[in-house]
Amino acid sequence: MESFQTRIDLTSLTASVDAIRAEVGKVIVGQHQTIDLLLTALLADGHVLIEGVPGVAKTLTAKLLAKTMSVGFSRIQFTPDLMPSDVLGNSVFVPKTGDFMFRQGPIFSNLVLIDEINRAPAKTQAALFEVMEERQVTNDGTTYPLDEPFMVLATQNPIEQEGTYRLPEAQLDRFLFKIVVGYPVGNEETDILRGHHQRQSAGRRNLNEALDAVQAVLTAEQLATLRGQVHQVHVEDKLFDYIAQIVQSTRTNKSLYLGASPRASVALLNSAKALATLRGRDFITPEDVQELATPVLRHRILLTPEREMEGGTADEVITQLVQKIEVPR
Repeated sequence: MESFQTRIDLTSLTASVDAIRAEVGKVIVGQHQTIDLLLTALLADGHVLIEGVPGVAKTLTAKLLAKTMSVGFSRIQFTPDLMPSDVLGNSVFVPKTGDFMFRQGPIFSNLVLIDEINRAPAKTQAALFEVMEERQVTNDGTTYPLDEPFMVLATQNPIEQEGTYRLPEAQLDRFLFKIVVGYPVGNEETDILRGHHQRQSAGRRNLNEALDAVQAVLTAEQLATLRGQVHQVHVEDKLFDYIAQIVQSTRTNKSLYLGASPRASVALLNSAKALATLRGRDFITPEDVQELATPVLRHRILLTPEREMEGGTADEVITQLVQKIEVPR
């Protein structure tokens, strides 16, 4: 029997992904699923919402991902008094010319880390709608396109509610994934302590000094090439139907008040293609779709009040939906 030959040369993609994992692994212990999802979103050209309790390295992981690429990076701390102009930029008067000049805000970068995104009010959240979807900012009738790549990595704390605002559904829908970061498992916490001790013994007083050891291994041009390979991944017709059935089932389920939009179907398709390349394949499988259904859909659906009172979760409903749909073979 002849060995399987991929129709796309994934050698460069695999090497780049392995290099990023190695660089991130210099600081981060565990969190393999989170890192794989971030890499999948990076290849699929999507934004990511990272949710977890304080202290599980949400922000650190996002910063490390940015460090592994030779692209622009900016960090925005969202607060209740943050204005849209603090994010997008504003027009300033130039006395010398007598004209107004647009001064770009921190959103004009390649990788943008938004810390505690749910601390800003609705007015500031709405400022992100255009830039996240259309990759451009409109100010005073003039449109300013952003450079590629452009990716938003946003963090939020699910526990603390005081001084926070619920993200609009239209904004949540613009995130490719919602990644839930949990506590370390097994011996991972022991390894975290050991690594912290070793850094202190080596004279590195904080993590910022440890970040200096992380090197950039991917350029914007290389990333564009890898994304082009993801677009070429083969998808069988029956998998188009499978993805559509999963998303459509969220709109008729009695446990859900709000189902997922067609944007979710596209997100599931694009992310499945990216995940397939991470796994060394140039075609997607039903298992790719099943693996990504929860991170793609969990933030796009709303439970009915009755299901919430019963203690149900979005993840449980998604799992049940996927199990009920016949898997194409």
